[in-house]
Amino acid sequence: MADTLNKDEYRGIWVFAEQRRGQFHNVTFELLGKARELAEPLKCEVSAVLVGNGIEAKAPELIAAGADRVYVVDNPKLEHFNDELYANVVADLAKQFKPEIILAGATAVGRAFLPRVSIQVNAGLTADCTAFELDMEQRNLLQIRPAFGGSLMAKIMTPERRPQMSTVRYKVFKAIPADASRKGEIVKPSIKADCFNARSEFLEFIQEVEATINIAEADVIVSGGRGMGSGDNFKLISDLARAIGGAVGASRAAVDSGWIKYSHQVGQTGKTVSPKLYIACGISGAVQHLAGMQSSDTIVAINKDPEAPIFGVAKYGIVGDLFQIVPALTERIKKG
Repeated sequence: MADTLNKDEYRGIWVFAEQRRGQFHNVTFELLGKARELAEPLKCEVSAVLVGNGIEAKAPELIAAGADRVYVVDNPKLEHFNDELYANVVADLAKQFKPEIILAGATAVGRAFLPRVSIQVNAGLTADCTAFELDMEQRNLLQIRPAFGGSLMAKIMTPERRPQMSTVRYKVFKAIPADASRKGEIVKPSIKADCFNARSEFLEFIQEVEATINIAEADVIVSGGRGMGSGDNFKLISDLARAIGGAVGASRAAVDSGWIKYSHQVGQTGKTVSPKLYIACGISGAVQHLAGMQSSDTIVAINKDPEAPIFGVAKYGIVGDLFQIVPALTERIKKG
């Protein structure tokens, strides 16, 4: 039987500040922005948790991005990410300072260590969230994520346990503008010595080499879906993307059909993107796909079906034959 827990002892929102070699992952700033939004009705503080080696000087960046406090754990054993060590440290901090919410990016790092933290603090964890709501009466965080392959949106909460923990999709929320004049507190807490013991060790980091533009970082994405009809027809998408200086994306249907590699897939089971411009060609707009791109600044949809759900999120919609529209658009762009 679970131990009795006094939820009133838990206050504040924590954001895990993911960094590699001293460079923050952008999801950190997105989560700080969302945490500030959640903290206002909850009337609580936002804290960042910064773990690594030689990283204390980076703490002011987190304060400028929205943190009221930064917990810094700076130790040579934390120079390289190790899910055991990072989990031990964050769990020890959570037991000491009792936050009511902990957020981390749904990145390879967040997905690896935060489940370990949830086990150590005996709390629930919702993975790959794309939205949040608040139940103010009980101070419950409603953690929203697509479920059953994206066919519905699930609202999950952990009403009996604290902290409430979530990993969050990259590029779902917007960072707030950095303000170097913001004041905050930098705390260097004491961590138990055995937290720095692990059964695994870091051997080597191998840099991933991208042969093409990474869709997760692209400002412009041109995506094709089931309406493309075949893999050969994706040349139309590639030509438009090249002309406009963007990356090539795809829906799950196109990837499952073998027309394009998985690395191009946009959606809940692919990559979440938020470019300045997203052009959807022959994509109907299933919930799974929309969850991965609907935060784009400007969405243009090209589809022959005027009732396609994609038009519900598009700023500009073109109803027509993409095999005529896309080549014409490419030629017009090439002519400047």
